[in-house]
Amino acid sequence: MYVVAVEFRVRPGALDAFLPLILEQARNSLSSEPGCHVFDVCQCEEIPEQIFLYEVYEDRAAFDTHLASDHFGTFDSAVANLVAQKHVRILHRKSATA
Repeated sequence: MYVVAVEFRVRPGALDAFLPLILEQARNSLSSEPGCHVFDVCQCEEIPEQIFLYEVYEDRAAFDTHLASDHFGTFDSAVANLVAQKHVRILHRKSATA
């Protein structure tokens, strides 16, 4: 499995605009992309402006499909001015079962 971990630092005062957009992005990804298995949106308790995404895709091709989707392009443009920092990490999930 292809895992994408994204950490956003939302600009001060922009959280109320950002949260509905990221939740809609998660719903769209899960409902319209067969290769997207998990799209969790997590908010830091101590720093509410810090949002963490945990996304699991079938493979790199499924993630590339996600990046090329209309809904991702719309989301990316809509949040560009709401985000102070964005850090993306790519991971490969390992199974504990044989």
